Amino acid sequence: MTVHPDRPIRVLLADDETMIRHGVRLILRHAEGIEVVGEASDGEEAVRLATEAKPDVALIDIRMPVLDGLATIDPLLALQPRPQVVMLTTFGDEENVTRALRSGATGFLLKDEGPQELISAVRSAAAGDAVLSPGVTGTVIERMLSGSSDAASPPRGTAPEQQLSELTGRERDVLTLLGGGLANVDIGRRLGIGVGTVKTHVSAILEKTGTDSRVQAAVLAYRTGLLS
Repeated sequence: MTVHPDRPIRVLLADDETMIRHGVRLILRHAEGIEVVGEASDGEEAVRLATEAKPDVALIDIRMPVLDGLATIDPLLALQPRPQVVMLTTFGDEENVTRALRSGATGFLLKDEGPQELISAVRSAAAGDAVLSPGVTGTVIERMLSGSSDAASPPRGTAPEQQLSELTGRERDVLTLLGGGLANVDIGRRLGIGVGTVKTHVSAILEKTGTDSRVQAAVLAYRTGLLS
């Protein structure tokens, strides 16, 4: 679900640490076009509040009592309208992050990211873009590459290098930045192009490479040496 431009982005916070919720709320309160519509201290409460408040974006801590963040993904994604689920994490949660991405979460965000990164992540998620925090993207990708995840596997019979053969130079540039964890708006700024153009390039990349998501595309960027 993408947000109508004439109304604020509705955000639900779920974290068992009061100070974390307080800090995130303060940051988002002063961001233009963003409204915090609920706060939960565990996953069960998060699902209940999301059912009532119908948030556009749910920022969910991975580790919570009663019902943890991973267990909240399915019930949240079953809601109509469906929120974009972004997992809040720390550096020690790489394994859980990969599980969250495979379960359908829009992405992950480090708890110690700066205010602008948090605001940008919320806006990117609301626009339907994956949120891949650069601080742990490389570690997560390495874990996926070393495992047997479908996200790390190319289409049957296709060598990783062959997947890149049809990409234009600009699409390779976008794939490289995408693999580094940048959101569409940041890719656009880096390359001097509009967000709409970035989205067009990302769609072309997924189609030409046979990947199903930005995460798979990021894995491909590592497999082919675009990123070390």
